[in-house]
Amino acid sequence: MGSARSNTSDQSSSLQSRGYHITVDDGRDSFFALSIEDPTSEDAWLMSDTVVALEEMR
Repeated sequence: MGSARSNTSDQSSSLQSRGYHITVDDGRDSFFALSIEDPTSEDAWLMSDTVVALEEMR
């Protein structure tokens, strides 16, 4: 497990976000995902699956 570090010296960098609609199982299932990234670092990113409505959670 790595250690957490804070980069407070460079407050000018901005994060980028992207949304994805991912299809799996030869099209039988799909889900939405959200990615948040720091474009200046290959190690600073977060990707999470999301739901459109709570009723769709399994």
